[in-house]
Amino acid sequence: MTTTTPTRGRRRAPSKMERAAGKAAALQKPRVILALLLLLALVSVMLLDGYLRSEIGNDARVRDGAAYDKVPDSILGGGPILSFANGTAKTQSVPKKTIVLTFDDGPTASWTPEVLKVLEENDVEATFFMVGSMISRYPDVVKTLVDQGNEVGIHTFTHVDLSYQSTARLQRELKQTQLALAGAAGITTTLFRAPYSSEISAVDNYSWPVYKELGSLGYTSVFVDTDSDDWKKPGVSKIVQWATPKKSQGAIVLMHDAGGDRSQTVAALGAYIKKMKAKGYTFTTVSGAQAELNQAAFQARGSGTATGSTAPPGRQANGQQANGQQADPGSASGGTAGGGAQSAQRKATGATLYEGKALVYAVAVAEWVVPALSWFLVVVGVAVMGRFGMMLVLARRHYRRRNRNRGGGRGGKFSWGPTVTRPVTVIVPAYNEKECIANTLKSLAKSTHPIEIIVVDDGSEDNTSEIAESLGMPNVRVIRQENAGKPAALNNGVRNARYDIVVMMDGDTVFEPDAVHQLVQPFADPEIGAVAGNAKVGNRNTMIGAWQHIEYVMGFNLDRRMYDLLRCMPTIPGAIGAFRRDAVLEVGGMSEDTLAEDTDITIAMHRAGWRVVYQEHARAWTEAPGSLKQLWSQRYRWSYGTMQALWKHRKSLTDKGPSGRFGRVGMPLVVLFQIVTPVFAPLIDVFTVYSMIFVDFRAALLAWLAVLAVQLICAAYAFRLDREKYRYLAMLPLQQLAYRQMMYLVLIHSCVTALTGGRLRWQKLKRTGEVGTPAGVS
Repeated sequence: MTTTTPTRGRRRAPSKMERAAGKAAALQKPRVILALLLLLALVSVMLLDGYLRSEIGNDARVRDGAAYDKVPDSILGGGPILSFANGTAKTQSVPKKTIVLTFDDGPTASWTPEVLKVLEENDVEATFFMVGSMISRYPDVVKTLVDQGNEVGIHTFTHVDLSYQSTARLQRELKQTQLALAGAAGITTTLFRAPYSSEISAVDNYSWPVYKELGSLGYTSVFVDTDSDDWKKPGVSKIVQWATPKKSQGAIVLMHDAGGDRSQTVAALGAYIKKMKAKGYTFTTVSGAQAELNQAAFQARGSGTATGSTAPPGRQANGQQANGQQADPGSASGGTAGGGAQSAQRKATGATLYEGKALVYAVAVAEWVVPALSWFLVVVGVAVMGRFGMMLVLARRHYRRRNRNRGGGRGGKFSWGPTVTRPVTVIVPAYNEKECIANTLKSLAKSTHPIEIIVVDDGSEDNTSEIAESLGMPNVRVIRQENAGKPAALNNGVRNARYDIVVMMDGDTVFEPDAVHQLVQPFADPEIGAVAGNAKVGNRNTMIGAWQHIEYVMGFNLDRRMYDLLRCMPTIPGAIGAFRRDAVLEVGGMSEDTLAEDTDITIAMHRAGWRVVYQEHARAWTEAPGSLKQLWSQRYRWSYGTMQALWKHRKSLTDKGPSGRFGRVGMPLVVLFQIVTPVFAPLIDVFTVYSMIFVDFRAALLAWLAVLAVQLICAAYAFRLDREKYRYLAMLPLQQLAYRQMMYLVLIHSCVTALTGGRLRWQKLKRTGEVGTPAGVS
């Protein structure tokens, strides 16, 4: 029998969704790009954070005991301030009774402010040789330090031994630290102290070329006269004793404001300053000591007559700085910053200043994002493991409850009620299904339950309806309508159904002979309004098909067992589901408001007070997408449609009764397990890859294998419950590496679309008709 739905004209005006789809189609590619950019931004932030924490590019080698025969004796026996005036190496020593306090490895948010407090209380300024990565992490501390009148120097960006590094790495370390200084305090500096350096007599054949390169770049290298060894935590008295110079000599004294607990350093600092002042010592910075030395030299020359120079104090006759610098590294300005005494500092301007601020802002983002993501990763990990645990426990309980006495169990035979034998209507919406429609109808012809079949041809452009009619099946009616989408086709079928129970399926799906009979048995319970069947992947012998097969068995069906027990089933699969006809009409039929009409109507049924259950023994075989492009289109529509449905029914969160139950139980679970957790699950993979490359490969690999083992256990149990062959589980590791990443991107893409207000059209997948007789069913 054939029925044609009347139309009002030869041409139908495009629907609201179709008009929106035309606009949305042009936006899909930018949204994919945006989704990829979000992932790229996450990776970039992680790499930046890892670089700041020396997890990336870290070189822990420290040279010791090298020869020094290529280093001039005048340098090895010289003072602790090394500069290269006109390319010639020159050293200077601190004037007598003068102390230059220097602090290495900072800044830190905890100890540097404590040190600054002691310095301010004692009216003393110091020179801080700071690590660039620490500067970028604590810019406010650096700004306070400079504003207080202290001086800064470079201690590289990542605290590496430069004698092992290339010239390019050296210059990169310097430039990055200068940018950090510019962004934090608006200055650059010409002072430098190499990590792991000590007295100038320790310069060797490997480090000497480094210092010459630094000199050619305009830097003054600062060494140590007296080392407090405060890092050893020997006690306050020992720190004071070891920091005290011999006799009345001047000295550059080394302490630390980072690297661990510096409480002894802070306690010793105040005592040391008071002790040295009592002995008649004065405190200054490196630049202050240089200015004092140059002033004395200028006076000794008698206004420059001895050399023909008339340069004022702080400048040499050749126009260079008194400390021998040819230019201010990293600065676009020649003006000093921080006062005349700190002549090594220059005000940062131009590109240096703005690049520095960008660096500091980027680091601030990384400092906030990465820890937040790390904590969120813990939450996601707990949620994922919790979901696996819930699925295993509840799926086992569901199986035992529904299969009592099917195999001789205890507790009495399970029954829905009196056996349902009355006829039902099977609705088959079809749009260009010529490859599949014959197999679909032939499988229904073998049904052990009395049925009528309504094929709703939704404006097919092939001969779908002709094929359905040519089969000559007496219980088949073909209804033709103009193309209006699957929801409209299903509604048309419901209106024309003769019986009170309607079974809905896809045009590419093949039912097992007893599928309809099993599917409608729950309707013996008058509280049940809809039943979800067990959809199987028929074309599972390809790699993509096997991946989806694992997903269907493990994800969808284990999930449905769990949701069934919790009475909050979120979705009845479009491939196999049954409804009370009156219940469908009561909630307004299949809605066109979302792309996931199956999820939409399932939630609507819950809200109307109907129970929705899962019938595992009602099996249908569907043709899954056979290419990555088709798979992306299908899953994109599913995930986006689910978000639409959840948003549409958001008021259930505050409703009372059955609607409120779903809103406060089902909706949070769906949001957590199907949206939030999958969206952020890539963090697990990103952090795992990051850890494998930059942190601890073995530990990260073992952690990943442990998670894989848990998933394998869940999958194996799901396969056992569904009596599936275990051989497909061999594809699970590859599924985790490739297929799951694609699903993440699809979901992120859907989230971006939802946030940008896009609309999608119904997407027709290319069918092959290869799903015929159900596997394993005679």
